[in-house]
Amino acid sequence: MDGKHMQIGEVAARTELSLRTIRHYEETGLVVPSARSQGGFRLYTENDVARLMVVRRMKPLGFSLDQMRDLLDATDRLDAGADAEEREALLERVRGYQQAAAEQVEKLRVQLARAEDFEGTLRARLAEDGLTAPGGQPSPLATGSATSPGTTRT
Repeated sequence: MDGKHMQIGEVAARTELSLRTIRHYEETGLVVPSARSQGGFRLYTENDVARLMVVRRMKPLGFSLDQMRDLLDATDRLDAGADAEEREALLERVRGYQQAAAEQVEKLRVQLARAEDFEGTLRARLAEDGLTAPGGQPSPLATGSATSPGTTRT
């Protein structure tokens, strides 16, 4: 790391988090600025940004603030060079979070597939109705079937 410090606005732009959210994470102890300017402005490093990115990635997966704090603690202790016994226990904690994340990702994939299917159903319905003139008569623009491939008319 080059030791470069960033103010909260730059960090917010890089992480796509609001200033309010970053301040909240500071209040909860998840990410504390590495320094303060002479004027009292929060100053962050690349490591602080990396921590914020971990939190940002955990949030949509439903992890609690306590879980985020626990994972960050485990990775901090691993980075600090834990002894062999502690290292294995810390790695086991990280593995648990990785497994929980993988399970949440799979649930989100199922939800996304359902949402895409629903959107496709609506799109097909609109396309079908776009080929029907007012009053239910076939549109002069319609040629052939008024349904999209793979859909049935109800």
